[in-house]
Amino acid sequence: MRRNMPRLPTRHSTAKGRLRFTINHATIVPMTETLHTRHRLLIMVGSLGPLGHLPASGTVTVALIGPPLFWLVHDWPWPMYILLTLSFALASVWLHSVGDKILGEKDSRKLVWDEVAGFLFAVPFLPFTPHLAILAVLIERALDITKIPPANWIEKRWPGGWGVVGDDVVAGLYTCAILHAIVRLAPGWVGITS
Repeated sequence: MRRNMPRLPTRHSTAKGRLRFTINHATIVPMTETLHTRHRLLIMVGSLGPLGHLPASGTVTVALIGPPLFWLVHDWPWPMYILLTLSFALASVWLHSVGDKILGEKDSRKLVWDEVAGFLFAVPFLPFTPHLAILAVLIERALDITKIPPANWIEKRWPGGWGVVGDDVVAGLYTCAILHAIVRLAPGWVGITS
């Protein structure tokens, strides 16, 4: 039994050399400009504007976006925080899967959503202080760069955006454990007073 699937466009050249596409016997003009614009827009969103085009883009992005984001969401109810973090991580997987194909690279430095997703996993359920925010950036970046297992395994073996975002999530979870231990054992180090 054959499914009724939409027909894919077929490409034809006209006498004047202009390209035309036929779908179900209707001729339409190709949308190459729209596709290129969509690709550019996706890369711009994925790089958070100019941040993804800077040297050390991941570190710069987390340093600039991380602390204000931490301040913004630190007192959200936990279900909302978890929903935000998981939704952003899944959106990052999709964006990196598509964006890396467009750019022809694996884990392109231009796309920085994975870094932000990793940072969101680093700071849940912590009180905000400037000291803690700076420490979170430093620890998360160090762990992301060193790729402590299983981050290195995930990055190499998981397909597409899953591997790209997965290693950052691991770094974020390790950071979260370290920060919670510091807050519990030595709160004064991170500016928390009783």
